[in-house]
Amino acid sequence: MVTFTLAVALAACGSSSSDDATPASTSTTAAAEGASSTTTTPSQRAGTPTKDGLRNVRYCEVLLVRQEGGEFSAEVWNTLGENDCPREQWEALDATAIATERGATAAILNGPRYWVLDSITSNIRADAPESTFGELGMFQAAVIDFEGEVPSQDPYTERSIVRENVFGFGAGQEVYELVTADGTRYVMQSYSQIVDPSLSIDDLPTLGDRLELPAGWSYEVRTLDGPLDVTSSDGVATVIQDDLKDTYQRLPAAGDAQP
Repeated sequence: MVTFTLAVALAACGSSSSDDATPASTSTTAAAEGASSTTTTPSQRAGTPTKDGLRNVRYCEVLLVRQEGGEFSAEVWNTLGENDCPREQWEALDATAIATERGATAAILNGPRYWVLDSITSNIRADAPESTFGELGMFQAAVIDFEGEVPSQDPYTERSIVRENVFGFGAGQEVYELVTADGTRYVMQSYSQIVDPSLSIDDLPTLGDRLELPAGWSYEVRTLDGPLDVTSSDGVATVIQDDLKDTYQRLPAAGDAQP
C-alpha cells in the first residue's frame, strides 16, 4: 500500500519535496532525448534554460523506496536523455530483484509514460548520478522525503509537488483538461501506459469516454490560441491523476498571481 502510494505521488518526472533533491530533479527534463537546443522565452524565468520538442517523448522511472524508522524516502531514477525505454528491456526488469540488489525497501516500476507538453523550463544540474537497471541506463532525477506521511493513492485527488518547472504548451497545440464542478482546471502533462499498455496520444481526444470522473467533472479538449505556460505556485505544483494514471497539473484561477 505504501509503495503504491509513493508511485502515484512520483508519477510526474521532475518532482521533489526536499531541498537536496531539487537540483537533481530539474536535470530530468533538461536531458530529454530528442529535445532541441537550449532556448528561453520572455514568458519564462530569465536565465533558466528551456528544452523543447518533448511532446510524445517516452520515458520510464524506477523508484527506490527506503524506510528509516517511521520515515520514507524515494530515489527517482529516469531514462530521459539516456534512452527511450525500449519495451523489451523495460519488461525484463524485476522490481523485487532490483530492491534486493539496491538494498531498498521496495522498487517500483513507473512507466512507460509520455509527455503531452512541448517544453519544460528548469535549472540544469549536470552532475546527476547515473546507473544501469537491467540494460536500461538511468540517472537520478530526485530524492523525495515523505517524513512519515504519504499522499493519497486515490485518483482525482490533489497532491502537492515541490518544483520550480515551467511546463510549456505551444500555440495551436491540442490540450486535454479535467474540469471540476467548481470550474477548476487541470491540464494533462503526461499520459501513462501503466493501466492500458496500448494507450497512445491519438486516443487522448476521446479519452473522456473512458474515464470514471467524479460527479460534476468533465474532460475537455481545446486548441490553444496562444502559448500556455503552466507554473507552480510559490514553488509547489498541484497535480492529480485520472483512473488510467495519466497526470495533470492544476491551472491557476483567473486573477491569480503568476511567479
